[in-house]
Amino acid sequence: MKKLSLLLVTGLFCLGAEAQNANRNKFITDSLDNLISKSLTNWRVPGAAVCIVKDGRIILRKGYGIKELGVAAKVDENTLFMIGSNTKAFTATALATLQAQGKISLDDRVTKYVPEFKLESKEITNMVTLRDLLSHRIGFGTFQGDFTYWTSDLTREQVIEKMSHIKPLYPFRSRWGYTNAAFLTAGEAIERITKKKWEQYIKETIFAPLGMSSTVALSKDLSTSFNKAAAHTFIDGRLAAIPYPQIDNLAPAGSISSSANDMCKWVLALLANGKTGQREVIPAAAIRATRQPQILVGGGEDGGFSAYGLGWFLQGYKGHRVVMHTGGVNGYVSSVTLVPDQNLGIVILTNNDQNNLIETLNLDIIDAYIKQPFRSHADAALAETKAYQQRILQQEKSWRDSTLLNLRPALSIGEYTGKYTNDLYGNITISKGDAANDLEVRFEHHPKLFARLQPLGGNRFFATFSDPEFGRAVFPFTVQGNKVVSVQVKVADFVEYTPYEFKKK
Repeated sequence: MKKLSLLLVTGLFCLGAEAQNANRNKFITDSLDNLISKSLTNWRVPGAAVCIVKDGRIILRKGYGIKELGVAAKVDENTLFMIGSNTKAFTATALATLQAQGKISLDDRVTKYVPEFKLESKEITNMVTLRDLLSHRIGFGTFQGDFTYWTSDLTREQVIEKMSHIKPLYPFRSRWGYTNAAFLTAGEAIERITKKKWEQYIKETIFAPLGMSSTVALSKDLSTSFNKAAAHTFIDGRLAAIPYPQIDNLAPAGSISSSANDMCKWVLALLANGKTGQREVIPAAAIRATRQPQILVGGGEDGGFSAYGLGWFLQGYKGHRVVMHTGGVNGYVSSVTLVPDQNLGIVILTNNDQNNLIETLNLDIIDAYIKQPFRSHADAALAETKAYQQRILQQEKSWRDSTLLNLRPALSIGEYTGKYTNDLYGNITISKGDAANDLEVRFEHHPKLFARLQPLGGNRFFATFSDPEFGRAVFPFTVQGNKVVSVQVKVADFVEYTPYEFKKK
């Protein structure tokens, strides 16, 4: 869903490194276990689960590492991980199946099924189709609006209503912009069409027929599951376990939790034109529909292009077509990769939301099957990731150091307190903090979240969110005539790139 920049999908397919001599025929059986174990250490990932299927057979289905930092319980092939945005392929496949069954057209207007759906423009609202929702081309920027929704107390109906308050960054259908709320709306359409909740429909039509008996559709069900991996992230450079994310208000975009064992069954069916054994679970026409390019995402290898289908990224790699997606939610990142002409499928599930193991390991496995020399994809990605993380830590240290100088704000601290509002998000309340010139921010739709504001001098404050996933940032206040009129709130890019302007009431 997020956590890892989705544009890395295109970038990592272009990584190059010095070729090394290796027996590619024996890589999977002789070298892969050691590579995964080494990668878990290098990327500081507590645990992972991996499955590889080839030519209709399961080649590897295994857990690695531990479920939780400091706990000895080992990951196995049935351990559940949240799969984040790899949920989207299930939602898209469900709608494509309904089309294949003649019950809908993906080119039907959204308002036919969800009449309360609205965007800022009435004209655009009346043009948006189910296909537009599933291909991220409604004009929003990537993650735009997600701060409002992400782990908030908003219902699914309220999230859909909030979409009408967003000013799109791009003209309709002109550019790709990753939009989680669009997939929520698509899931709501499934409910209106089938008279069944999205989670019930997915379970009955995909999970159960494929034998995905451990998989759960909602994030609330993960915490009560027996065999599950804990969520982890980095806090000040230190790996720590964090609470399971609650994102069921965006469920069709990213709430599924699954295991290597169950995801093997999903990938085997997708590579077999929807069949498990001789029984068709998913119409072949539905699978084809999800893999048709709908909009360009960016550049690819050797001057090619990356595109988005319906719930899938589509890209060429060394002359082979790759169908894949990454997924990230608080504490987890995953990847699902299909190379149809090789009848190859790869699933990687991890419980640290800041690693590129999921993508570099993919490429190592693909390279082995298409007889490419070993290229050490992880080395360049690991160095780049560590450098990025170090830059972030240094920037935050600089802000913290500035707060130690006891710089006074431009106005008396009481001038900054009060209620502020943003048309999309709603309200925040700023009050005096524990220290003399500190402030505290509370958020209407995130009742457990708060941010501590420490003065940086002038009208700027260093914000530290109580939930580390929302990050740290500088909140500048706008002042006119010695009166505070607004504050700009910025959360981690991990949640949303777009800043919010809250006006003082």
